[in-house]
Amino acid sequence: MRGDLNQTLIDTDVWTDDLVVQAGIPIVDVPFVTVGSGIGSFVTFDTLRIYGVPAEAMAVLGPQQVPWSSYEYLTKVSQIPRVERLRSDSQSMPDNIWGFPSYAVREALSANSVGGFFKPLTQVFLEPIFADYYTPRAGQAFESMEKEFHRVGYGQSLRNGIVRMIRRRAGGGYFTILTPPAGSAPTKRIGFRSLYVHVAIGYPGLKLLDDLQEYREKYRDPTRVVNAYEPHEHMYQALQRRPGTVMIRGSGIVASRVLQRLIDDRDRLGLQTNILHLFRTYVNAPHGPSVFKRRKGKDGWAYQGFNYPKSVWGGQLKAKMRNLEGEERARAYKEMGGTNTPVRKNWQEQLRRGRAQGWYQVMAGTARDLRPAPNGQGVISTIVPDPQAPLPFPPPTQPFDTPVDYVVDCTGLEADIREHRVLADLLDHSGAGRNPVGRLDVARTFELVGTRSGTGRIYASGTATLGGYFPGVDTFLGLQIAAQEIADDLAANGFVNRMGPLRSTHQWWLWARNKRI
Repeated sequence: MRGDLNQTLIDTDVWTDDLVVQAGIPIVDVPFVTVGSGIGSFVTFDTLRIYGVPAEAMAVLGPQQVPWSSYEYLTKVSQIPRVERLRSDSQSMPDNIWGFPSYAVREALSANSVGGFFKPLTQVFLEPIFADYYTPRAGQAFESMEKEFHRVGYGQSLRNGIVRMIRRRAGGGYFTILTPPAGSAPTKRIGFRSLYVHVAIGYPGLKLLDDLQEYREKYRDPTRVVNAYEPHEHMYQALQRRPGTVMIRGSGIVASRVLQRLIDDRDRLGLQTNILHLFRTYVNAPHGPSVFKRRKGKDGWAYQGFNYPKSVWGGQLKAKMRNLEGEERARAYKEMGGTNTPVRKNWQEQLRRGRAQGWYQVMAGTARDLRPAPNGQGVISTIVPDPQAPLPFPPPTQPFDTPVDYVVDCTGLEADIREHRVLADLLDHSGAGRNPVGRLDVARTFELVGTRSGTGRIYASGTATLGGYFPGVDTFLGLQIAAQEIADDLAANGFVNRMGPLRSTHQWWLWARNKRI
């Protein structure tokens, strides 16, 4: 088929212009391409626009019409709708590289009452000792991004479709192959020829725990066993019609959000929902490798305000990680890593009440042999208890069966980079490699190590690069820091002018007045 990939192109690591032309694939020339079309692409595009790159010099390739759509979908199904608060710092703003005014200040200025004005400012002033960390509402983040989306002309550079692969070009630069929506182009593929490419794809997809995945494949039942990152509103609706029991698997921020939704519904609607919470690792005290590296813990949960200690974004841990290599860096990630959730007083009060009244029960151990209940009204799981778990009551010593109506997997998203077609192709054909924790290996500038083509460079940011010299990559602020490192490297290569104080002040003033650039 003309205008499509042929076997020669698929098997060839470095393409010539003639190979692409002979396949009938039309070529679009653009200096900079960003792949993904999500928040990572948006933040990098926004930063380069502020640095002075014209919108027509960049192409954004990906399936999303707006950069926050995938993220909003995940937050919504995991029980963080627009009115609820994210796990994000007040100054971590994808629409504002300067971090001022912060989300807290902007929320105060938009308040309709004196109390509403002072509440976010007081919380920021008192956090984290006398108040919980301030975090913005999801809707505030999305509305701010939408405003910047229009200001910098992001839509002008957006080319919707599915990116199939990125290959090095003979003579320098790269070809990025896009499959546009059916019927929107005269050929099946379009090739974008550029000197620079940025990859910000995000998580490859969903992954259930092994026993839950086995159950779904064996019994073809996607309704009783669900992942918190997929639609599962049917569960909450069913619990409103009749009493039921839910088992929660996981102990991170998503588990806390699902618990809060279940308990809010229980309180608001007078439901009789029972909750069983299975902890693989039960934490009941501060823990960590040393006195100065301890994380708070209680009632099974490990507590931490954000994904990582705040110093990874601009303090001692950031400086330390930039100098670690190989196994030393992997060990440092292991020390900082682990499932955790922020301390939030209202949610903790709910769990205390649930424990006291008996409708929230905890278990520690592992589960196996998940199977349908004989009456067809739920599932049964065999729990293998952990006899060493520091539970507030003597733990069982023998495996036991637990019948429930629903199981919710809150353990996270698939992280293996080979699960994504583009990332796998980069590993196989473009010289990319893995870092000490198995993700994409990037330099301190976020250049993808081993993929240079002449003077061309591939950059990568986001969760696919976790394990590099900068830990907090999969956060709003992490994406912004990566974008600025990339922009500075592009400036060093002459693609754009450096950002000085005068230009930065001028651009902030344009941003503050919402003036298009």
